[in-house]
Amino acid sequence: MKTTNILLTGVGGQGILLASAVLSDVLLKAGYDVKQSEVHGMAQRGGSVIGHVRFGEKVYSPLIEEGKADFILSFETLEALRSIDFLTPDGWLLVNDFRIDPLTVAIGSAEYPKNIKDKLNELVPNLIIAEATKVAGELGNIRATNIVMLGILSKKLDIDVELWKKGIEACVKPRFVELNLKAFEEGRKLG
Repeated sequence: MKTTNILLTGVGGQGILLASAVLSDVLLKAGYDVKQSEVHGMAQRGGSVIGHVRFGEKVYSPLIEEGKADFILSFETLEALRSIDFLTPDGWLLVNDFRIDPLTVAIGSAEYPKNIKDKLNELVPNLIIAEATKVAGELGNIRATNIVMLGILSKKLDIDVELWKKGIEACVKPRFVELNLKAFEEGRKLG
């Protein structure tokens, strides 16, 4: 079996690390060998965060090389554009339609790129852009955006839905499990 590579990208505070943990737990429950790693950057200052999750029969390294990601889950549109070089030519880019201004934009020393979604449409044949943060907000907590995004991804992976639910229950604080299970189901509808 080929190793499958999933890159998760976003900004500090968006739940990349929790999403990576849930995804890894689900894949382990499904019987795969899983390797996970993350790059934090200036996460506490709103900087980029990247999670690497690789799974298959036997995986030797946790890091995904450029051009080798089968899936990129991006929790912010600019982070999707920044990570595009990691995607395989036939890979899937799943993007949360949400903007967080980097510090340089916030202080006025740079401009947020225009027409990012148009650029992504030109570059990627397998693209889903979804309003995951809006969906999570409608459920009562935008912090569930990460689980909405996992719901979208779940439609692309052949893994039993019950394993996804068990992974959420195992990794999410008990008081937030019900909300996150709803977020997951809403994400599946978007996928």
